[in-house]
Amino acid sequence: MLRNAPKFYEIAKRIVEITTDCILVAHNAQFDYRILCTEFRRLGFDYERKSLCTVELSKDLIPDQPSYSLGKLVRSLGIPVTDRHRASGDALATVKLFKMLLAKDTSKSIIQNSIRLNPKHQLEPKHIDIIASLPSITGVYYMHRADGDIIYIGKSNNIKKRINQHFTGTNRKSKKIQALVTAVTYEATGSELIALLKESEEIKRVKPLFNKRLRRSIFTHALYSFKDDHGYLNLKIDIADGRKKPITTFSNRQSGKSFITKATETYNLCQKLTGLYKTKTSCFNYDIKNCEGACIQKETHQSYNKRIEELIEKNSYANKNMAIIDKGREVDERSVIFIENGIFKGLGFFNLNYQINNIDVLESIITPMENNRDTQHIIQSYLRRNKKLKILNLESKHSS
Repeated sequence: MLRNAPKFYEIAKRIVEITTDCILVAHNAQFDYRILCTEFRRLGFDYERKSLCTVELSKDLIPDQPSYSLGKLVRSLGIPVTDRHRASGDALATVKLFKMLLAKDTSKSIIQNSIRLNPKHQLEPKHIDIIASLPSITGVYYMHRADGDIIYIGKSNNIKKRINQHFTGTNRKSKKIQALVTAVTYEATGSELIALLKESEEIKRVKPLFNKRLRRSIFTHALYSFKDDHGYLNLKIDIADGRKKPITTFSNRQSGKSFITKATETYNLCQKLTGLYKTKTSCFNYDIKNCEGACIQKETHQSYNKRIEELIEKNSYANKNMAIIDKGREVDERSVIFIENGIFKGLGFFNLNYQINNIDVLESIITPMENNRDTQHIIQSYLRRNKKLKILNLESKHSS
């Protein structure tokens, strides 16, 4: 195989060119870097580059793996490998592993360190050059100052366009960002839902200077249910209250109101009991024969409550084990959001040839994330807007 391969001195100049201003990433980086330095020393050249080791990063970000050898690690994470033990196959597998590690690094220390170490970011950057290097894709973007620190995190369906808006904005916040930013990095997500969840989690972890420090909850109103004196389940849109358990949440009262209006129609509910029609007697829909008469106890509460429970079941994922499958970053990839027992556990990406039908497999590929009221709101409102999303109901670990 090596008979016709070029000698090291024939490709040395090309190696210097393609690694200038770069950080070398390798699985067991010390080994590869040592060999490169030794070969260059033989040619009388002092080769120095920063390096990053995917073995060290994996131990930190994906703990408790039985083995950290490249082959075993990528297999357990569902990363497809062609041409194992050949340079191109191993390099591609390492790229995919590194992408996964970047996604799992929710405190963003890898990226911030790399900007800090990169000499080209210390020059006065031109906004126009930053914009030119960005793609028009869906993802999360990070604005850095010269020391690598992230000063702003955002999400967009078109990163290039969004950064352009930041750089041409004339309000005080935009001007401050424009003065400080020296680099913009980004992470492709493919799915808007993944971008929303990553943005929410990372702002809370990294606390960037220009994301309002204590971002209030991203929803103001919620849907609650209660039983009236006659045993009927009533629905009510109210200001979100942390002490009560909502069925689902809304960014504002108006979107809650339009949800209730639609649900009343879809589930054939009573306008009086969903708070849309204030009256002591029957609701308007009953008068035009569109309501079964729960408002005047004509329909039994058992029969009426069944439809309300159906609506609650559809719009809340309490106690469910499920995976929400959405677009991935590549054609042959999908993203997955994992919910166990009604609790959002995290998100990840998987190759289409990889079976993710059980919880153990899912746990190895997802990046664990915080379950809080914001994540719940993001997932529920996304499910409301995107009716065609694929949802897998999963077996729990303890069921056979």
